Amino acid sequence: MKWHHLSAVALIVTLNTPAVARAQFVVYTNQATFLAAVTDARVDMFTGFDMINPTPSPIVRMVAPYGYTASVNNGGDFFGAGTVANPWLSTNTATDAITFADFTGGVGAVGGNFFGSNIAGAFQSGDILITYVDAVGATSTTLIAPSTSSFFGVVSQSYAITSFTVSAVQPSESEFLWPTVDNLTLAKTTVPEPGTYALLATGLLAIGITTRRKRALARPSE
Repeated sequence: MKWHHLSAVALIVTLNTPAVARAQFVVYTNQATFLAAVTDARVDMFTGFDMINPTPSPIVRMVAPYGYTASVNNGGDFFGAGTVANPWLSTNTATDAITFADFTGGVGAVGGNFFGSNIAGAFQSGDILITYVDAVGATSTTLIAPSTSSFFGVVSQSYAITSFTVSAVQPSESEFLWPTVDNLTLAKTTVPEPGTYALLATGLLAIGITTRRKRALARPSE
């Protein structure tokens, strides 16, 4: 199955999964609205991240009062995209994914800027797949159409978030896109208002489907 076909399916599954009906997660594409729905938000801007050499995975980060681990699947490394003044977290291999997990401090909401970058580490338009899991294992997957300033966030209605994964939907067999993260935001949740559950479908439907430097393009097939 080609990646662009998979991305369309992923969005359809999200809109029809039981998690939507249960409003297990509320999705936000507006940063101000997200911040109004959470408490004690903290932002990791990845200041000082190495822009020259790959960084081994996993890494342990702290944005007090929260801590987390970021890892690259398949034993891959991180790569510092963006600029020295504004570094972004990315992978050394385009087809690898970034997973944020092992949260401490009671993280019930995760947000930030999630987008694509090219082999040189500069912004590149493309589709990004987000997978988020809460403490009871409920998972929602959605497709966003991001720029470097596009915001995406999820709030778990009842449980702590256990993992949050970012991967790039590869444009074609000969073109590559690297998953990239900036301004990772962690927060606690507030008690939902009665109308909050209705926002879930609205938030998901509001997500559009659109769509520097590097590194390895793809891992060789086994």
